[in-house]
Amino acid sequence: MERMLESDPDWMRRRRTEAFERFAASSMPSEREELWRYVEIDFDLDEFTLAESPGTAAGSDEVAAAIGPAASIQVVDGFAVDGGSSASGCSVASLRAAAVEQGSRVAGTYERAGIHADDRFAHAHDAFGGDGAFIGIDPGALPAGPVYVDVQTSAAGLASFPAVVIDAGDGSEASVVVHLRSPQDAYTLAVPRIVAAVGADARLSVTVLQEWGYDARSVGHARLVADRDALVRFDEVGLGGRFSRLHLATDLDGRGSEAIIVGAYFGEEHQILDYRYFMRHAGPNTRSDMFLKGAVEDEATSVFTGMIRIEEEGQKTEAFQTNRNLILSKGASAQSVPNLEILANDVKCGHGSTVGPLDAEQRYYLMSRGLSRPRADRLQIRGFFEEALSRMAVAALGPYVRERLNRKFVAAQEAGRV
Repeated sequence: MERMLESDPDWMRRRRTEAFERFAASSMPSEREELWRYVEIDFDLDEFTLAESPGTAAGSDEVAAAIGPAASIQVVDGFAVDGGSSASGCSVASLRAAAVEQGSRVAGTYERAGIHADDRFAHAHDAFGGDGAFIGIDPGALPAGPVYVDVQTSAAGLASFPAVVIDAGDGSEASVVVHLRSPQDAYTLAVPRIVAAVGADARLSVTVLQEWGYDARSVGHARLVADRDALVRFDEVGLGGRFSRLHLATDLDGRGSEAIIVGAYFGEEHQILDYRYFMRHAGPNTRSDMFLKGAVEDEATSVFTGMIRIEEEGQKTEAFQTNRNLILSKGASAQSVPNLEILANDVKCGHGSTVGPLDAEQRYYLMSRGLSRPRADRLQIRGFFEEALSRMAVAALGPYVRERLNRKFVAAQEAGRV
């Protein structure tokens, strides 16, 4: 059934009705489809129950303690469970409440940066979602610290559709951290959505820390749209989930706009970490840099497919795309497929990808300096990820993320899995 409230504005009700019709006519995606190539989905939407109200949220949160947010909101099972706390020049509220109280602003953000993905999960989000967090950053505002959005699923068997919608006004500068988490052994489905409209001369960084439990499935969509001379940064750290997918589309529409995309991910056991990143240069004099590093061990799989498209109007574009992967066990695998589609004739572009084991020569050098083989390999892992972590926008998250990444490799070493 469609989830509607009497308080929902007409534009939201229309979106939901149209999406429900598309959802009813759709089927689960298959690896035979180009956008789902290399992965086999081991679950069905029909296995899960729609969350009708928020469950009990987890208590402790080291991430919030690490970053000291200026404003925050918590979203559980797709519902904002508090009204949100705001900062100077920045309002943070339930998306459903904001759609009523700031209707034109929320609707305008959806119009500029709405998700265009045509798959069953995107249709399900539009049909069954509708709540989450709305972050409105006023023109010229500079909040004192990050805005923190804690997104959780609470219990096994539930499907949730949380959204984070960001409107960054002209000339503003802000940072948003989104933490995705769930109970470790709960079989849950989350279909998160992050959209951001970045105004002229604005600076926005969005950091996603993905720590779903190891029995969770997640299919996320994100879209970032940048106006003239805007800078948008998107950082993602992928640690959890049995199957975790992120489809990211970035549109550099305005002249002189820029995007910096950074990722670090580490899969173990039977995890599948799936990234589909698309960068579109529509305005002239735009620039993008996409840089991801990942590792897999045990029987884990990672997938990265990246596309940089430069429209005919995107003259004098500079665009770069890099994906590096470590294979740490015989049963692990990584797919890395960078692509370019260039319609302009005055551009500077480059892309590269690697998939391979730890460097034997580096290991030999470190061991010749007195390190044991396990410690030499740990040092390589730290150095490998550091190139990505040092580029991320929220430095305060660094110690937490480094510890989580290193812990995976050390645990595998101690168990004799690598």
